[in-house]
Amino acid sequence: MLLLGIDLGTSSIKVSVVSADTQETLVSVSYPEQEAEIISPQAGWAEQSPDVWWEYTVKAVHKAHSSEKYDPREIKAIGLSYQMHGLIVVDKEDKVLRNAIIWCDSRSVAIGERAWEDMGKAQTLRQHLNSPGNFTASKLAWIKNNEPDLYSRIAKILLPGDFLTMKLTGEINTTVSALSEGIFWNFEKNDVSTAILDYFGFDRELIPDINPVFSHHGTLKPEIAELLKLSSDTVVSYKAGDQPNNALSLNVLNAGEVAATAGTSGVIYAVSDELIFDPQSRINTFAHVNYLPDDIRTGILLCINGTGIQNSWIRRMIGADMSYNELNTLGQQAPVGSKGLRILPFGNGAERMLDNKLIHSHIHHIDFNKHGKAEMIRASQEGIAFAFRYGLDILRENGLHPSVIRAGYANLFLSPLFCDSFVNVTDTPVELFNNDGSVGAALGAGIGVGYYTEPKEAFQNMKKIRTIEPVQTSVYEELYQEWKMLLNRLVGL
Repeated sequence: MLLLGIDLGTSSIKVSVVSADTQETLVSVSYPEQEAEIISPQAGWAEQSPDVWWEYTVKAVHKAHSSEKYDPREIKAIGLSYQMHGLIVVDKEDKVLRNAIIWCDSRSVAIGERAWEDMGKAQTLRQHLNSPGNFTASKLAWIKNNEPDLYSRIAKILLPGDFLTMKLTGEINTTVSALSEGIFWNFEKNDVSTAILDYFGFDRELIPDINPVFSHHGTLKPEIAELLKLSSDTVVSYKAGDQPNNALSLNVLNAGEVAATAGTSGVIYAVSDELIFDPQSRINTFAHVNYLPDDIRTGILLCINGTGIQNSWIRRMIGADMSYNELNTLGQQAPVGSKGLRILPFGNGAERMLDNKLIHSHIHHIDFNKHGKAEMIRASQEGIAFAFRYGLDILRENGLHPSVIRAGYANLFLSPLFCDSFVNVTDTPVELFNNDGSVGAALGAGIGVGYYTEPKEAFQNMKKIRTIEPVQTSVYEELYQEWKMLLNRLVGL
């Protein structure tokens, strides 16, 4: 039996085909080759076309098939991973009504902040573990306020994974994990939040049917099975946001375990068996993939919007013809500390951990006589690592003290420069594994379809590549404190 994992990311669609028996990855591909466009009609806005997501998904699946390393008809279950917090709205005919408002869009920050004040900060945090911020509920309120004619035509609201389920199966459903990331879930009552619905004036009918994360979300429509060259009895049996899914792919399922990613955005994701919230809502708590009301598993998420996207921007600005491997190698030629050059990586929308401030990216202390490409690259990756440390300290304030962090060997964790900066400034070892989101989604499908009786069976063959230990903590601590002082000046601390 084969499993198909689809990871709907910001920059591309990734697809993996995995053997359920051995957990061996037979093929992994992504589409498109170049990073997908983020549409920004106004400063602080970020949209993508769901129809383009679907087009890329079809092409990615066909690209995987073209490897001829497996028989597509042996794929029996599909798992979906997706960029979190997005909003897709469809009418009664399941037609998408507008571009998706994606995770890094900042237009609804003021709406969410006002809702938090009006609803009562303490009560809102107890019930939802987060402020409304610029999450999905606030995005929907923005449409209601600014596009009332379109809003009146909305039949259902979807997260990105729910949209892919609809395209694949014709079924419209969601999960508790998805609703919690949209701030539609009341953890005290374990139900859709009437407080949010009533405050914003949303009809409960906009919320799709709710399924467990690991469950039967639908069977492929016959015409879709034919289009994708898959068996008509193939089912979608798992879907989760990219960060809960990344944690799953690293077998991070129990309290105290921690995962990290550094793709377009950067995330530290810690699992807890408590309903934890930050009083300032600088970090966020959502239902993890294995959350149950009587067996709590929450994911406490620290997000930095500007990580891999800054690294990509640096490459385009100073060496668009360079591979990322060449970029990383050049950056290593600069000394630790980048000869005094400092970069704050906050140029991709309002940052939750900075109280939803939109401070943009900043380059400090540039000297035309001593700073070149190598220093720019190193300062960028060091600045991203310093941002992780800033956020990790917030997690520590809330009682989370990871002794080790697991990460997939991908994106910025492919860079020795970044890895060294990360472990030394956080003083925390990192274990690297050769897993990614699409592989995790495929294994999640195996759990959802019942091939594995419990999640740990899906990861029994997972192998660690290596562990990176901190060795220069005092040097990086001094650099970090200087960087933090520059940041505090900007945010008014």
